[in-house]
Amino acid sequence: MNPTATVRDLHVSLERDGVRSEVLRGVDLDIARGEIVGLVGESGSGKSMLALSVLGLLPDAARPHVTGEVRVLDTDMAHGTETARRQARRSALGAIFQDPMTSLNPTMRVGRQIVEAGQDRPGAIALLGAMGVPEPELRFRVYPHELSGGLRQRVMAAIAMAGRPALVVADEPTTALDVTVQAQLLDLLRELRDDHGCSVLLITHDLGVAAQIADRIAVMYAGRFAEVGPTEQVLNQPSHPYTAGLLRSRLSLQVAKDRRLPTLTGDTLTPVERLHGCAYRGRCPLAVARCTTDTPDLDASRPSADHGAACWFPTEDVARSVTVATTAPVRAARVSDDLAVLLEDVVCTYTVGHGRRRRSVEAVRGVGFGVPAGEALAIVGESGSGKSTILRAIAGLVPVRSGRITVAAGGAQMVFQDAGSSLTPWLSVGETLRERLAPLRLGRAEADRRVAAALEAISLPASLARSRPADLSGGQRQRVALARATILRPAVLLCDEPTSALDASLAATTLNLIRDMREELAMTVLFVTHDLAVARLMGDRIAVVEAGRIVELGDADAVIGNPREPYTRALVASVPEIGVVA
Repeated sequence: MNPTATVRDLHVSLERDGVRSEVLRGVDLDIARGEIVGLVGESGSGKSMLALSVLGLLPDAARPHVTGEVRVLDTDMAHGTETARRQARRSALGAIFQDPMTSLNPTMRVGRQIVEAGQDRPGAIALLGAMGVPEPELRFRVYPHELSGGLRQRVMAAIAMAGRPALVVADEPTTALDVTVQAQLLDLLRELRDDHGCSVLLITHDLGVAAQIADRIAVMYAGRFAEVGPTEQVLNQPSHPYTAGLLRSRLSLQVAKDRRLPTLTGDTLTPVERLHGCAYRGRCPLAVARCTTDTPDLDASRPSADHGAACWFPTEDVARSVTVATTAPVRAARVSDDLAVLLEDVVCTYTVGHGRRRRSVEAVRGVGFGVPAGEALAIVGESGSGKSTILRAIAGLVPVRSGRITVAAGGAQMVFQDAGSSLTPWLSVGETLRERLAPLRLGRAEADRRVAAALEAISLPASLARSRPADLSGGQRQRVALARATILRPAVLLCDEPTSALDASLAATTLNLIRDMREELAMTVLFVTHDLAVARLMGDRIAVVEAGRIVELGDADAVIGNPREPYTRALVASVPEIGVVA
């Protein structure tokens, strides 16, 4: 049987500011009918470029140069006519992108967008319900901006699946989703495969997500495949040091809270650099002279007929290489008896619908709690539960209808989920940080000194002050957002899903940084997340939010290890875990 999608010797280069970068360097992949392939790797590895190549959506503005073959069923997605590719996207392909707000039409109600994708009204409402959208008949009539990020992602998934495509390309579809809705989406993808023979290319930075659903896993590094094989083999017997490093960096519910998280060190090969030898050699503990001169392909190490790794060393050596010295301990933060944050019976509302259907909805319903100075409180719950609204109310970004919020002297600063959109695109990093220093009326030399010190505190060079957000990686933008929030030390740092869009190693780096800054700057931290492993690591206590109310609040390990509420137990049970890994 012919595969649903075929990729052969695919090379893709893009041009920006007169500089051409090679983002894919000879990729080969078949996706069989009904197969789910998990594509994993760090940011910048080429995962999304492979997805856009399969969809025939490479950015024209970047003047893409493509060699090789990409076919979906009978359509040439690399070199075919735009008419043919558009027809394939309409009849054979579905797409779920990482940022649904840029993919949904802001001027069109969400129901109409699902209907246009191939459903009637009852089918569209049923599909919204299947995706876990509460009150689907009401949400059918709203616009995208009236939904939370998680609800927008569910709508995007509903649109992708409306036409029952032959192949769904899902680019980080679970990034903005809580664990229960993530499980629903994965179940729906699996049902689409089982009931209709649909194939899936699932791009994710979470190996736990890939473990739940993928038949095979392809690990991508610097525009090439580092390892491809059956999911169980890749996760339990990684044959490339990069795969082993990603597994070691992954956060789980069992990670030691008193130690720093392990991360991948060293710099990755940039797209503008030519490939000589192994692309991973600069970060590899096994690298030898041959790795500098000879470029391995997937046949270099082949533990089995269907499992290959682009590494000169056998699986046994790779397994020994991941035995790492214990990571450094984390210094304990000082917690006082004074409250840094106090909420008393807080109620926040927002409106949904239009005209006669317009109504008020309570996002936060009588929430009250106190956070001692120096403590870290993690706030968890499903999308739309009200957890981000609580954080924004503390920051003064949303109005409080009733109740009272008190914040210690020094105020609160917020770090948002999408650092890219929260940084002013036309300001350099230095200008962004100096803007926060303006109330101090410092001289230019002193302001520059403080900017350099703030960048050094987040492990970025002072030279980066001249760069703009578009020139930075996702992890660098998130660190700059942290520097902006803390350059004038706040009493309270509010973090709204700051690592949900980052790959495992970058997330570990960011979480280590936040924990260090909490101790060094004696800050109180409120950390909103849908990842319970992150909540357990970052919070001394965890508050569980359901439908605008706190249903459970207690010691982090106790809430995770022995949850009292059925809702909390459901969240914990939905966490994707990997069984035994090397």
